[in-house]
Amino acid sequence: MIVNPQFINYKLIIGSLIVAVVVLSVLSFTTYESEKAHQQFLNQEKKLVEIELSQMLEKYDEITENSDLLSQQLLVAKKNTKSALDKLRILSSDFSVFTRFKSEFSELKSRNNTLFRTIDSLTTLNENLKRDKLLAINALNEEKKTTNSLLKTNASLHKKIESASVLTANSFHAEAFKSGANANETSKASQTNRIDVCFTLAENLLAEKGAKEIYIQVLNPLNNVIADKGAVQFGESLLIYSNKQIIDYNNKVVDVCTSIVAQENDKPFTKGVYYVSVFHKDRKLGSTQVILN
Repeated sequence: MIVNPQFINYKLIIGSLIVAVVVLSVLSFTTYESEKAHQQFLNQEKKLVEIELSQMLEKYDEITENSDLLSQQLLVAKKNTKSALDKLRILSSDFSVFTRFKSEFSELKSRNNTLFRTIDSLTTLNENLKRDKLLAINALNEEKKTTNSLLKTNASLHKKIESASVLTANSFHAEAFKSGANANETSKASQTNRIDVCFTLAENLLAEKGAKEIYIQVLNPLNNVIADKGAVQFGESLLIYSNKQIIDYNNKVVDVCTSIVAQENDKPFTKGVYYVSVFHKDRKLGSTQVILN
């Protein structure tokens, strides 16, 4: 059998071409699949970074709405984060470009995390200060209530002590006399020229010891003061008195008697009721009366 050499050469050439086509097809498919996987990985990474940047911006918005601790530094950081997110969204699908961006993102993320930790720390401190302030205000209010209660109690006790410590008197008695060689008690107005007044200062251990000015006032039926010795002012009160006695009081019972001697312009006495009152300062200790006919 005779074989044509030229035919054999054609068969070798065709076989080589087929092998080359197959190899190129395999290489093209492998490159395509590799680039496809690379692009999917790049897109996934971009999506993860985008999510992180969006979460950062949401946290900044939350800080802005709910905290008064936002500073200029945080505003700048928020602006940089927003700019990075916008840049990522228009970033070309180039691995080397994305790698540089991710390096910048890592630095931004680190700075933001530091700021977030600072804000969390300041927020906690602020809440603690608010709580401490509220506790202090509540404690102060309770103290004020206690103080007001004590003041009321002290005022009440002071009032009771003051009321219990005032000078008191009893056993008031008055008699009319006709003065002369022999003083005789009388009930006749025409004969009377003197009225004797007696009373007792009561024992009081709470009263202040010392000299006590006692004023006696005698009014005739016409409401005129008998034996006018002048007037004494007590605040807005004016007392016209018939006699004044200074008693050395030492918290014990003291019996006091004094004579109200009529002046010339008081004579003769008018018939009727004579009102006798005893005062310590502007406070009336008691009274009695004498009836002359």
